[in-house]
Amino acid sequence: MTIPQVNHLLELLYDRGDGYFVSDELTAAIGVDRTRLEKLIELLGHRGHALERNPARGVRLASPIRLDAHLIERELGTRRIGKHVICFDELDSTNDVAFDSARQAEADGLVVLAESQRRGRGRMGRKWLSRPRSNILLSALLLDPGKNLSQDALTIAGGLAVAEGIEAIGVHDVKLKWPNDVLLETRKVAGVLVEVRTVERNRAVVIGIGVNVGAHPHQELLDSPATDLVSELGHDVRRIEVIRKILQRLDEWVYRISEGKLEELRTAWLRRCGMLNERISVACGDVRHVGWLLDVSPLEGLILSTDDGRRIYLQAGSSRIL
Repeated sequence: MTIPQVNHLLELLYDRGDGYFVSDELTAAIGVDRTRLEKLIELLGHRGHALERNPARGVRLASPIRLDAHLIERELGTRRIGKHVICFDELDSTNDVAFDSARQAEADGLVVLAESQRRGRGRMGRKWLSRPRSNILLSALLLDPGKNLSQDALTIAGGLAVAEGIEAIGVHDVKLKWPNDVLLETRKVAGVLVEVRTVERNRAVVIGIGVNVGAHPHQELLDSPATDLVSELGHDVRRIEVIRKILQRLDEWVYRISEGKLEELRTAWLRRCGMLNERISVACGDVRHVGWLLDVSPLEGLILSTDDGRRIYLQAGSSRIL
């Protein structure tokens, strides 16, 4: 019964928030004596959780709370995404671990999280910078042997899921910038990288998501302004709650894509874009296109009417708005 008891202890401490528990409350709630309680607290420490002890008030989880698969999976209620979650202290890349896991049975829907990455990457070969134990570094694996999941559609869905997820914790007026940036006003708070590989003859798709929760990189390291959720809200944000909201919304959008409901995806994305019928400049490889944004298609990409009278389609994987 050790693992269920440790999980029960963790749930109690986590759900109490910033409040403390005295030992008698915990022993009564879990059904153990004080000696057993201390053993459970020790085992919780082995899982990476730190506790604060106050002689007068008791114990509570120390902040920042370590990412924990049990707390993320608990009553998540998703169809596909997040059925299994694994958390690491440090990795080269959560995307790479997700792809490595594609060889395993029942890997579809796996979510990989890390407190820090040595080789985190964004689109166009950029690095994704994140201070350890401060932000969200997440990859979701989808096995797609029937090739029903468009990479471009999933890129759009990933941004939407993040926008809807962070709004659910109290952030307002979240915008999207083609194809994968999540913005608060003009400052980037999150990004999405969707990669596709063939793993043992099976099409594997990984949706990589990075969210600045408690920190963001210094401006001199970036080519555009950035921010984080704590700075915007002015108070602590529990990363586990943000992750759960994002996974729930991502699961819903993946389901709609698999059902062919792409018009809903397009409408929801355009509602947050705010650039329709505006004149924009788009880089696609080494070529720069200038014209009017006509529409966005989850399958065909950004639809642009160029200054020389052409209508062109720019895919999410190879283009970005300047």
